[in-house]
This record gives sequence, C-alpha cells and structure tokens, in this order.
Amino acid sequence: MKIKDYVMKIVKKHGTTNPFEIAKRKDIIVLFEDLGNTLGFYNTYKRFKFIHINNKINETTQQFVCAHELGHAVLHPKANTPFLRNQTFFSVDRLEIEANTFAVELLLTDEMISAYKDTRLSIQEIAEAHGIPGGFARLKTYVY
Repeated sequence: MKIKDYVMKIVKKHGTTNPFEIAKRKDIIVLFEDLGNTLGFYNTYKRFKFIHINNKINETTQQFVCAHELGHAVLHPKANTPFLRNQTFFSVDRLEIEANTFAVELLLTDEMISAYKDTRLSIQEIAEAHGIPGGFARLKTYVY
C-alpha cells in the first residue's frame, strides 16, 4: 500500500489529521522532554509505544515531529532507527524518507492544497503555511 493511501485510511478511521490525537487513539504515549539537539524519536519498551518530542522546539515543529514519529510507529513499528543509525552500517535513509512522506501526507491533505487553487502560491509556500518544514513539500503526492 502506498504511504498516501495508508495515511488516508488512518485519517478516515480516526476522523482527524492531528498526529497527537491519532497517537492517543493508537495507544502511543507522547512524551515531551529536553532532548538536546534531537527533535524527537520513536521507541518501544515491552508492549508500550512511545513518541519522544523535544520540549524546547516550537509547537509547529512539535506537530511535524509527532507526525514524522507517528509515521515510524505505523510504518516501521519494529525498527529502532537511533540504534540502527549509531550501532550498525544499516542505512536508515529509506525509513526516514518514508516517515517524512507520512508526515507530509498527514499534515498537508489534498483538500488543503485545493483550497489554494485560485492563488499563485507554490506547493512549497502552501506547505510552509501549514507547518511543513522547507524542502519536504516535494514528498507530497498531488495531482493538479
């Protein structure tokens, strides 16, 4: 299943695009803590799932980080990307791109983009208006 289709299925099931609400409904515990230079990460402990978000970043960035980590939780529930990155030679690039794509599809719906059809705004400008960090708009699948 394509990531966009998976996101649409989750949004339909939970009736929201809010990553914090979706995490709550999926019994994923979201923790806000001082993570230094780390924006966030996802991990599991026993049967519990956790999304850790840096409490020093702004709310818009926290929302994107939550959506990104939610992507890891639903697309790669068993992958431990911090461990893989630091302790192995396994490339986590694909996993990170998939999590970013999940976040972009969740936070920037086709309906949101369609609302700007009569403007001259680029997809990048629309994405930034909706809290998507620069450069990630290219991950959005949208047919004009």
